[in-house]
Amino acid sequence: MMIPGYTIRTMTRHEIRLAVEWAAAEGWNPGLEDAECFYRADPDGFLVGLLDGEPTACISVVRYGNSFGFLGFYIVRPEYRGRGLGLAIWNAGLQRLGGRVVGLDGVVAQQENYRKSGFVLAYRNIRYMGVSSQNRENPREAVPLSSIPFEELAVCDREFFPDDRRDFLQCWTSRQQSRAFGVRRNGKLSGYGLIRPCRAGFKIGPLFADNTELAETLFGALESSVPEGSPIFLDIPEVNPAALKLVQRHEMSVVFETARMYKGPAPQLPVERIFGVTTFELG
Repeated sequence: MMIPGYTIRTMTRHEIRLAVEWAAAEGWNPGLEDAECFYRADPDGFLVGLLDGEPTACISVVRYGNSFGFLGFYIVRPEYRGRGLGLAIWNAGLQRLGGRVVGLDGVVAQQENYRKSGFVLAYRNIRYMGVSSQNRENPREAVPLSSIPFEELAVCDREFFPDDRRDFLQCWTSRQQSRAFGVRRNGKLSGYGLIRPCRAGFKIGPLFADNTELAETLFGALESSVPEGSPIFLDIPEVNPAALKLVQRHEMSVVFETARMYKGPAPQLPVERIFGVTTFELG
């Protein structure tokens, strides 16, 4: 349906910051340095809807490799809702991802609407909040990720993500205010994690590890790298019992949840080794 005066186009690099601001207004607590890495993931992957030249809606439809896409940042400014602007940009976004498996982390209340577009629930991702502690020594086994060759990191990351995301990963792990650690065992990178400053506190993501003990080692390195007493957040797949035990051990509490859904065959990911999702916005 055509909406008079409404146009949809690709966002500029600068406009992606606008999407991040809208996400902050929705209470999604984005990272302080997220915008640049989101742009590098797919420079053409962010759409903006303009009504009579005024930005009113946005969506991200980031393409990874040749087979996968992730949908996020689906926002219509509150004063413009109920006029069909969101549906129009949603359809434009899905068209851009045509032929790919598409994932999203949607608010639970919108699950039924996503099902109408062919998305199927895979599991819930749950955001936990705690407080950083520095009562323990930074584990020596966890080394700064910058000391590990990027190619080794890319190979490790590919085990946990449906397609290649090197451009995003290179940016994500090199932000000035973020801290990232990895653990090498038996001659290979067996897990890594990153923590970044957000509008409120710090978020850990991703947190990938071959086992619970390694995840605990990385978690300890990450939480001890930020000021003691800081709010910290971790988004875990509910289907990983070991991740649930980790947040319980650290007395973290639930603050938010999303529905991880896929349009097309759900990727076969090692969720038992995923202790923290990278981002709800980009997968």
